[in-house]
Amino acid sequence: MGFVPDNIYVHLGIVVACFVLLAKSADILVEGAVGIAYGLRIPKIIVGIVLVGFMTTAPEFTVSVISAIQGQPEIALGNAVGSVIVDDALALALGILVAPTAIAVDSRVLRSTGLFLVGIDILAFGLSFNGSVDRWEGIVLLVVLAGYLATVVIYEGRHRRANRAEGEADEYYEPASVGRQVGRFILGIAGVLVASEFLVNSAQFIAHFFGVTPAVIGLTLVAIGTSIPEIATCIVAARKGHGDLAFGDILGADILNILWIVGASATVNPLNVGTKVIFFSFPVMIVIVLTMLIFARMGYRFERWKGVVLVLMYLGYLTLTVILFYS
Repeated sequence: MGFVPDNIYVHLGIVVACFVLLAKSADILVEGAVGIAYGLRIPKIIVGIVLVGFMTTAPEFTVSVISAIQGQPEIALGNAVGSVIVDDALALALGILVAPTAIAVDSRVLRSTGLFLVGIDILAFGLSFNGSVDRWEGIVLLVVLAGYLATVVIYEGRHRRANRAEGEADEYYEPASVGRQVGRFILGIAGVLVASEFLVNSAQFIAHFFGVTPAVIGLTLVAIGTSIPEIATCIVAARKGHGDLAFGDILGADILNILWIVGASATVNPLNVGTKVIFFSFPVMIVIVLTMLIFARMGYRFERWKGVVLVLMYLGYLTLTVILFYS
């Protein structure tokens, strides 16, 4: 990107523009993917868990993989782990705070998905314990993801057959123009790729200019920017009284950030990251995830005070990040 002037204001402007483009492109991408699924009469639950989950984490995926390819492992890993922290302590928290009433939690989803989320977080921490996530470890995470997706599809298929046997009708949406939705999907993908490329390069320049390590940029600035789709989804869904959808999106995004994004990034280029980053970011992530899940289990409701606590935890995390990694 030699055609971009080495001017801090230009790069700050690029970062802001990339955040806007990422948010809009991810929105178009999601709408296109969901439109294709609806047009092909794919059940709503499969669309929500698989397609929407993958699409809302597309910015994180693209930024992390490009960072890994370009030899910026701290941004790649920091973005993935930082995005989980942003999702749980900021996106979900903001959704809780703007919701007209307390957000109800589906106990069945919490029991099945919550334990799995904690398990993969601990697994990823264990794999990175030596300061590196190698290719074979990335492949392990991707294999676990494939098993998770297969389990979801099989389980929901059995659930649908059971409902049909009991006389319940499947829930479908009206068919849409598949060709038009494919066009939206491609446009969204293009926007995400372009914005991610510029974002990674400008983030590197800003880090060097201010003497901030790439870990700070990956764990904070880039993580927030690539999590805009989840933040927007949570706020909009919660304000419209669909807090359960917001919570489900966060759980799915958390799983994909660890298994899909870290796994794919390590597979294309091993992530050699300092142990200081590992032993800070992963424990913080696990503590925040556990706090979020404990709050969800308490009465199976998210009241506003829980959102306040999560936001305060995020502010504390930002403060510690700057103190530990600012040089």
